[in-house]
Amino acid sequence: MTGRGGRRAWAHHAQPGLHWAEWWCEFAGTALLVLGGLSAVTVDFGRGSFVPSLLPSVSSRLALTGTLFASCGSLVAVSPLGRRSGAHLNPAVTVAFWLRGHLHHHDLLGYVVAQCAGAIAGVWLLKEIWAAMAASVHYGLTQPRAGLSPWAAAGIEAAMTAAMVFAIFMFVSSPRTARWTPLVVLFVVAVLVWQGAPYTGTSLNPARSLGPAVVTGDWRDYWVYVVGPLGGSVLAVAAFALVPRVTLTAKLFHDSRYRSVFSSHLPARSPDGGRPPEGRLGKGLADA
Repeated sequence: MTGRGGRRAWAHHAQPGLHWAEWWCEFAGTALLVLGGLSAVTVDFGRGSFVPSLLPSVSSRLALTGTLFASCGSLVAVSPLGRRSGAHLNPAVTVAFWLRGHLHHHDLLGYVVAQCAGAIAGVWLLKEIWAAMAASVHYGLTQPRAGLSPWAAAGIEAAMTAAMVFAIFMFVSSPRTARWTPLVVLFVVAVLVWQGAPYTGTSLNPARSLGPAVVTGDWRDYWVYVVGPLGGSVLAVAAFALVPRVTLTAKLFHDSRYRSVFSSHLPARSPDGGRPPEGRLGKGLADA
C-alpha cells in the first residue's frame, strides 16, 4: 500500500505474545458495555420502573434502549480503554478482524476470553445493583420470540451482525472516516435493536448473551447467539472481500498516541512503546 506521491504508507504487522494490558482493557470495556446496556434494558422494561408509564410505546422504548446500549459501546470505544484495546467488546468483531488478518491468533484467544469474562462480570454487577428489577427481565437473557424457530433466529442474528461488521469495515477502510466508526456503530446498533429485538433480542454478540445465560443458568437457546453472530461476521468478511478497499486498522477508534498490537496501516505506537513516524490519524495515507 502506498501513500500519495508514491510514498510507502506506514504499517506494521500483528504482534504475537501475551498482551495483558489490551486484554484487561477489553475485559473492563465489555463489562461496562454489558452493565450499561443491560441497565438500560432493566430500566426501560423492568418491573417497578417508572419508564413504561412515561413511555408506554414498546417500540419507543426499544429505540431508546438501543440508543443507550449502543452509546455505552461507543463511549468505551473513545475512552482510554477503547483506544488501547480497539473496543471490539464482541467475539464476532474480533473474529472478523482476525479473518481480515489484523490479529495474531494469541490475541484472538486473549480477546475472546476477556470479552466473555467481562460480560459475565457485567451481568454479575447488574444483579448486585438492580436486584429484583433486573431479575424481572431475566438479567437481559436473549431468547427467540415465541413461535420463531431457533434456526430462523440464528439467521436473523447473522444478518444483523453482518450489517454491523460490514459498516465497521467500511468506516475503518478510510483515514477520513475511521474516527467516525463509533458513531456509525451507535446508529446501526440502535436501529438493529429497535427493529430486531422483538424477534431475537438483538444480541449480535456471543459474549453479551453469555453473561445472562451464566447468571440465570438458562442455556436453552444460547447456541443461537453463538452461531448467528459468528456466522454473520464470516458473511461480512466474505462480502467485504468484494469491495475494492482495505481495512486500515482493527481499532474502532484509532488514536496514534496509543500502541497497537494489530496489523495496521495507520500510524500508532509500536508494542515496544516506540512512537509512530506520523503524528496524526491518516497523515500521508491514500484513501483506500
